[in-house]
Amino acid sequence: MTNKVQLDEVTVRFAGDSGDGMQVTGMQFTDTTALMGNDLSTLPDFPAEIRAPAGTLYGVSGFQLHFSSYDIHTPGDSPDVLVAMNPAALKVNLDELKPGGMIIVNSDDFDEKNLKLANYKSNPLEDGSLAGYEVHALPLSKMTLEALKDLGLPVRDAERCKNFFALGLLYWIYNRKMEPTIEWLKTKFAKKPLILEANLRALKAGYHFGETTEVFTTRYEVKPAKLKPGKYRNISGNEATALGLVAASKKSGLPLFLGSYPITPASTILHQLAGYKNYGVRTFQAEDEIAGICAAIGASFAGALGVTSTSGPGVALKTEAIGLAVMVELPLVICDIQRGGPSTGLPTKTEQADLLQALYGRNSEAPVPVLAAATPGDCFYTVYEACRIALKYMTPVFFLSDGYLANGAEPWLIPNSKDLPEIKVRFRTDPNGFYPYLRDENTLARPWAIPGTPGLEHRIGGLEKQHITGNVNYEPENHELMVKLRAEKVARIAQEIPPTRIYGQPEGDLLVIGWGSTFGSILTAVERCQAEGLWVSNVHLRYLNPLPPDLGNILKRFNKILLPEMNLGQLAKVLRAEYLVPIISYSKVQGLPFTPGEIEKKIKELLKG
Repeated sequence: MTNKVQLDEVTVRFAGDSGDGMQVTGMQFTDTTALMGNDLSTLPDFPAEIRAPAGTLYGVSGFQLHFSSYDIHTPGDSPDVLVAMNPAALKVNLDELKPGGMIIVNSDDFDEKNLKLANYKSNPLEDGSLAGYEVHALPLSKMTLEALKDLGLPVRDAERCKNFFALGLLYWIYNRKMEPTIEWLKTKFAKKPLILEANLRALKAGYHFGETTEVFTTRYEVKPAKLKPGKYRNISGNEATALGLVAASKKSGLPLFLGSYPITPASTILHQLAGYKNYGVRTFQAEDEIAGICAAIGASFAGALGVTSTSGPGVALKTEAIGLAVMVELPLVICDIQRGGPSTGLPTKTEQADLLQALYGRNSEAPVPVLAAATPGDCFYTVYEACRIALKYMTPVFFLSDGYLANGAEPWLIPNSKDLPEIKVRFRTDPNGFYPYLRDENTLARPWAIPGTPGLEHRIGGLEKQHITGNVNYEPENHELMVKLRAEKVARIAQEIPPTRIYGQPEGDLLVIGWGSTFGSILTAVERCQAEGLWVSNVHLRYLNPLPPDLGNILKRFNKILLPEMNLGQLAKVLRAEYLVPIISYSKVQGLPFTPGEIEKKIKELLKG
C-alpha cells in the first residue's frame, strides 16, 4: 500500500551526460509543475561543450527545480531528490544532496568503464558509501529498452528515451500529470511518429513502474501556491527580456530593431525576437559584435527603438560604438547577459562581473545609465524601464541580466498593457528654431530628428559637438561643457527613481544590500533570520547608475552593511567611494549563484561578531 504525504516544498535535481536530455527533462517537469499551480524556481546548469565526453565529471549536465505551495525566491539550497543517470552525475552532485535525501540512479551505467571515468575506486551502489540516503538503483536503460522492444528502433536511439522513463517515474512520485508532456511530445515529434511513440511509451512506462512496483512506498503531494490572482505563464529571463522589448516597442509606437551577434547566454533573445515579425520587430544577425551594435545605432538614428544583445566579451567589442552612442546622444539599449570570464571564460556559467565594465568601460567621460534585473520575470519590467529611459533621455542604457536569470524560470503574472508606464516619443518636425543639441529643460535630452525631415539636417558622428548647434568643435571650454552636460543628463534620471524599498526595519544592526540575480537568495536568507528575531534588513538595487537618491541616508542607519556579489566586490567598491561607508563585501565567483544558506550563515556570523 502506498502512503500519501503532503509537503510544502520540494527540490529535485536531474543530472546526467550532456546528451542525456536533462535540460529537456527538467523543463518538462517545470512546465507541468507550473500548470499545476505551484510556485517554482529553476537552475539549469550545463557544460560549455556542445557534447562533452560521455561519463566525465566535467561533462555533467544538471537541472534543479524548487517547487512549493507558497511564495519562493530561489531554486533551493540543496536537493531533496537526485536523479543521476551515471556515476559522474552522482559524484558531482552528491555533496549537495540533503542528508537522508532520495537518490534514483540508472544502475545500468555503473559499469567498470563509467566508474573509472568518474574516479570511483569502488561501486558506490555496493560499498556502503550511500548508507545515509534513500537509494533506488534502477536499471533505467534496460527497462526503457524493454518498453520499446517491438518498435524496431536502433538500441542507441531507444536508450536515449530513458530520460522520459525517469520523468514519468518522478511524475508518479510527486503526483504530476503526464498530459502536458504528452501534448508537447506530439507537437515536437509530429513529423517523426516512431520517435514520438518511443518517448510516449517511455514516459508512460516510467509512470506505471512507480504505480505498480513495491519499490516506492510513499507518494508526495505539493498543493498549489496561493499566488496573486491573474493569468500566469512559466517564463525564463531571456523570454521575459524579449517580451519586455516588444512591449516597449508597442507602447512607444516605434518599430523594434535588434542588431546582435550570437553569444551564450544571450542568443535566445535573438531567437525569441525573430519570431515576433508580426509585431514590427526586425532582427539582424550581424557578422560580428561591432556590426550588431552599429546597425542598432543606425536604426535609432532612423527613428526605431535600437537594441543590441550580448554578453561580457561582446560588450568589450562594442565599447567604442557605445561611446559613439553617448556622443551622438541617441537612444540605445545594450542587453548584457553576464557570464563567467574573463575572455571566453565559462560561457554557460553565471557571474555578475560586468558591472564595472558597464559603468566605466569606455574611453574618456562616457556615462551610461545602468539597470539590473532581479528575477527571470523582472527582466520584463527592467528592460522595459531601460527602453523608457533611453527614449526619454536620448541616451544608451545598459540592461544587466546573467546566465542564472536568462536560463532560470518562474511563474510570471502576465501584465495588462494599460498598466505599463507610458513611453512618449516626440520626433522633432518643425524646422523653426531647430538646433540638434538644443536641450529639454528638465531632462537635458536633445531633440530626435530623423533623416529626411525637411530643414532638420544636422551632423552626426563621433567628433565633439558644439553646444546647441552640433557643429564639430575643438574649443576646450565647449568640450568641458558638453562632458558635464552629458553627465548631468544621466544624473537627472535619479529624479524618477522611486523610493528604495526596505525589506524589514528601516534601521538596525545589519543591512544586506544586493543587486541583480542575488535577490532571491538574499531575501530568503534575510526572511529566515528575521523569523529568528535577528535585526537584519534587505535593500535590493535595480538602478546602479545613477544610484537611488535616498540610498546614502539608508546606509547610514545601519551598524553593518553586507553586500553579496558574484564578483570580487565591484558594487562594494562603488558604494564605498560614493558614500564613504565600510561595506563588507561577500564574494562568490564559482559560476554558480549564492544559496540562501550561504548568505544566512554569513549574516549570523556578522551579527554574532
